[in-house]
Amino acid sequence: MMTTVDIRELWTRLEEVLAVIGSGGEVTLTDGTVLRARIVPCGRANRRVAGLHPGAIQAAPDFDAPLSEDFWTSQS
Repeated sequence: MMTTVDIRELWTRLEEVLAVIGSGGEVTLTDGTVLRARIVPCGRANRRVAGLHPGAIQAAPDFDAPLSEDFWTSQS
């Protein structure tokens, strides 16, 4: 379910907006005819999934090698 609310009406329609979001819908906020924001439930955020792209990132062979003394003492 998608609902559109003008930002000038947001405070008077806040309970309706929260009900829409609570049921899994989204609310589009407008300023007149200009789209300003979209409110979606937190549960719909993109989540990282372990193992989704195996082999896409690889560590360098010397990833865990000790850092040189120059690394620790240089002032750059």
